[in-house]
Amino acid sequence: MTRHDSTLSPLAELASNVAQPFERARAMPKSVYTSEEFLAAEIENVFKQDWFCVTRADALPNPGDYTTLELAGQPIMVIRDREGQLRAQSNVCLHRMSTLLEGSGNTRAIVCPYHAWTYNLDGRLRGAPAMTLNEAFCKDGQALPQVRCEEWLGWVMITLNPDAPPVSETLAGVADLVGDYEMENYQQTFFETHRWDTNWKVLAENFMESYHLPVCHAGTIGGLSKLEEMVCPPGEEAFNYHWILKEPDFVLGNAHPTNTRLSGERRRTTFLLAIYPSLLITLTPGYFWYLSLHPHGVGQVEIRFGGGMAPEFVNDPEAQSHFNALKALLDDVNVEDRGCTEKVYNGLCSDMATPGHLSHLERPNYDFAQYLNARVNGG
Repeated sequence: MTRHDSTLSPLAELASNVAQPFERARAMPKSVYTSEEFLAAEIENVFKQDWFCVTRADALPNPGDYTTLELAGQPIMVIRDREGQLRAQSNVCLHRMSTLLEGSGNTRAIVCPYHAWTYNLDGRLRGAPAMTLNEAFCKDGQALPQVRCEEWLGWVMITLNPDAPPVSETLAGVADLVGDYEMENYQQTFFETHRWDTNWKVLAENFMESYHLPVCHAGTIGGLSKLEEMVCPPGEEAFNYHWILKEPDFVLGNAHPTNTRLSGERRRTTFLLAIYPSLLITLTPGYFWYLSLHPHGVGQVEIRFGGGMAPEFVNDPEAQSHFNALKALLDDVNVEDRGCTEKVYNGLCSDMATPGHLSHLERPNYDFAQYLNARVNGG
């Protein structure tokens, strides 16, 4: 059977696709992006199994600070408790199963908006009005189900999988690669959520390759991107990466004069880290930004978008102007990326579309396909 054989299931099509060596590789089959069957497989085998990034730890600095999300259909809150510990727990009331908190904010207690059942920040049930006549009810020992939560290099990571290895173990290679950047000390200066009309993997792949920068980002950073200087090594089991060199006159993309951690070309090297399944980090010596992606059906993606500065720029007298310049740049870049990725999704829905051969600059996309196949097909 050929790769165009419509009798193949989406999972089988992907398995056939990744069997080719990189030198002969093509983009993933269309069904990987458009099939409900494939979406169900990745929810079950990817988003229910691997670590997912919620936000930065410094975005929740105080007791009662929280943010909410859905992971693989499960409403979850991440909250800092009275002891200063970050914890993730079910965002569903133990009574009539209403969701509890919405968005992000700060609260002294978790109060259900339906019947005012009230929980401590650690999830223990504190109060349940008008329940004294139910002889079977006792609030003692009742608590919201807990979800695994770990802080790693400043990132808040959660997983629904009780058997997943610790993040620090799974991603030890990332710490080895960029440990001298001290990413854990970068400070988040903005955070937003968005929903775009494209498949989550289209946006993930768009981030993973810089081949598109000169064209898609011609109005912003494209002129600063030199294809001949991009290096795309083979990826690792849990992540892939590549790097580009920023021009010396791009102040924010270079190490601050007071930065003594980095030397030589490292002072202008930008790493693009794709941590599976969907944490995408641009890490420069001066700033960082990231996307954390989750599917919303096959044709939309939920985006957790944030970024900030290296500590030297945070403490710079011109800090606010640096923040403003960075955010304005990233907003413009996002407009360009949204246009490109929504066009790709529209195109791959066409009956006449065919996955093309990959460039050597799309090595990360090939590695991402290998990862997905290993998860959904056990390969």
